[in-house]
Amino acid sequence: MALITGAAKRIGRACALTLARTGCDLILTYKSSADEALTTAEDIRAASPGAAVQLIELDLADLDAIDRLGASLAGSLPRLDILIHNASIYGPRPLAELDANHILDMYRINAAAPLLLTRHLAPLLAKSPLPGRGAIVAMCDMHAMGRPRKHMCAYTMSKAALVEMVRSLARELAPSIRVNGIAPGVVAFPDSGKEADPQMQQAYLSRVPLGRSGTPEDAAEAVRWLAIDAHYTTGEIVRVDGGRWLA
Repeated sequence: MALITGAAKRIGRACALTLARTGCDLILTYKSSADEALTTAEDIRAASPGAAVQLIELDLADLDAIDRLGASLAGSLPRLDILIHNASIYGPRPLAELDANHILDMYRINAAAPLLLTRHLAPLLAKSPLPGRGAIVAMCDMHAMGRPRKHMCAYTMSKAALVEMVRSLARELAPSIRVNGIAPGVVAFPDSGKEADPQMQQAYLSRVPLGRSGTPEDAAEAVRWLAIDAHYTTGEIVRVDGGRWLA
């Protein structure tokens, strides 16, 4: 049984399809993309007929809702083996335009919500009978690990907090739960905004040694490995960036 936040589209959807192919039943959360979530569930059932899929509407900015859902799942699920913290909020904003609400929204969704959900679900994960035991994988960002970008301070700070959550919980939850992260470069450019501009994308990719963007499936395969096969790996952040870190 795997729970994936923000699983309606992009990387979350790819993670759901990949884990379903390995034999996982799934709980998938979404915020506003109900139609896309339904399509993802239908595609999973078509590709992996034995997979059970449950959809849950969830706003990660509502920390009270996180507490309620976490407590409900902790009391009702017979088991949970994998927790994927994928949902996040992203967007540039120059320092002069920052306000408290924007900063706190970034932190609530990208860092506080994953930590709260983990608090509720850790006891279930600790009982997983999988060979590698329970697993948590968080979707981090390679730019929050020493390659900051302009006008992304609030976002980068929130993702840096998530990186430290991975490392801290890897110690606290061992040996019964492994905690790791994925730090993508570009595996899916945004659909709108400045980063949807082809010229901007080409400028970014010119600094990627592999010379291309990755795909959501590239990230999902790394998630699958950490969640299921990496039995002796915890506290690691795996960069999936085409070598961008080196350039």
